[in-house]
Amino acid sequence: MNKKHITIICIITFFIICLTGLLIFFFWPAHFELTKGNIILKYGKKYSEPGYSVTRFGKNYTNKVKVKNNVNTKKIGAYTAIYSVKINGVTFKKNRVIKIVDNEKPKITLKGTEKTDVCPNTKYKEEGYTVTDNYDKNLEDKVKVNIKSEEIIYTVSDSSKNKAKVIRSLTYQDKTKPEITIKGSTNINIYVGSPYKDQGATAIDNCDGDITKDINSQGKVDTNKTGTYKITYTVKDKANNEAQTVRTVNVINKQTSSLNNGKPGTIYLTFDDGPKDGTTNIILDILKEEKVPATFFVTSRGPDNLIKREHDEGHTVALHTSTHDYSIVYASDESFYNDLTTIQNRVKRITGETSMIIRFPGGSSNTVSRRYSPGIMSRLTESTLAKGYKYYDWNISSGDAGGTNTSSGVYNNVVSNLKKERANMILMHDIKPYTRDALRQIIQFGKENGYTFEKITIDTPMITQRVNN
Repeated sequence: MNKKHITIICIITFFIICLTGLLIFFFWPAHFELTKGNIILKYGKKYSEPGYSVTRFGKNYTNKVKVKNNVNTKKIGAYTAIYSVKINGVTFKKNRVIKIVDNEKPKITLKGTEKTDVCPNTKYKEEGYTVTDNYDKNLEDKVKVNIKSEEIIYTVSDSSKNKAKVIRSLTYQDKTKPEITIKGSTNINIYVGSPYKDQGATAIDNCDGDITKDINSQGKVDTNKTGTYKITYTVKDKANNEAQTVRTVNVINKQTSSLNNGKPGTIYLTFDDGPKDGTTNIILDILKEEKVPATFFVTSRGPDNLIKREHDEGHTVALHTSTHDYSIVYASDESFYNDLTTIQNRVKRITGETSMIIRFPGGSSNTVSRRYSPGIMSRLTESTLAKGYKYYDWNISSGDAGGTNTSSGVYNNVVSNLKKERANMILMHDIKPYTRDALRQIIQFGKENGYTFEKITIDTPMITQRVNN
């Protein structure tokens, strides 16, 4: 090989070395360091970038890295985070795989109980179930039900093959008592000499069905003698489970009036015709501050929240009338009870309790009812008692329904008629502003003079007036 050839070879070699160096300089890969590497993330959990670093030929390029990802933690799958850095005009990249997985089991919730009693010699009737899953929304139709003699096995798998299993145990026995329902009222009041025919009761059993014919009733009512009588209804099902309930029948004297009943020295603050914003709420404030109970004979007027407050603060919510229209209330016995039932249903809807305490519109002694139905008050004062209601008139009138329209007049009418030797049932109206304004002074007078305050309950002796129709 001559000198010329050697020179050419050296020149070519030099260019190759230079070109290789340039290629290495521009295209030698950057070194990516991904914290944690590829990631498996639980479905629904927030994805946070765990970190990374980039170096090349000992130089740190981390602050020049751009990160792009399409991670959707609300959808199961594999996603890619792309890390890229541009060095000397050349872009280098590194990928991280993020897998969103669901490893949570569905939840089967049985309707009824997991340990269920089944009536002997019967087939279990499926009560149903619900299924919830953190990812799949509707799995009820995928539940497999395996019925065995003493258990039912429910299984279901979600789209990620997570499997749930619940067992309902069956015991073929009857431990449930029958249910006895008394026809009519459980507490009846009748006058001496009035006829009494017991309405009986019905009985339903979870396994035996209608067993009314098996009811045994014991007890007699002597309508010629005052007293409290008990009618006891007892029934057993085929499994010997026994149920019992009692009806109370009170035989009482028919009185033309009873204005002096009750505990001497007691004051009953009673309010008719409400509730009403602006008066009833202030009256409730005063009663709360003075720590005094009262009784509210309500109508279908006014807001529900005030009736609820009366009940929640410990007062008696009693029944007055729905319409307070005499031509409707006293048109007939049926019309009266339709009106009464309407206000009774309102009170039950608001308070959850069925009130049996009433005050007739105009009182039991009213004569306005003669215009619409002669003799209706004589009938209603007996029939309401027979249905288990108790009615209350008053022996002190505040005069706020027409006698006075000042707070001083209301105050004087009340305190001048209080008597220590009897119970004092005061008629007031919580829709009247002057009654509202007189109330605190009335309460303070009662306290200063040794009276006690009570609310009407079903056990409170009735204070009634003479029936005039």
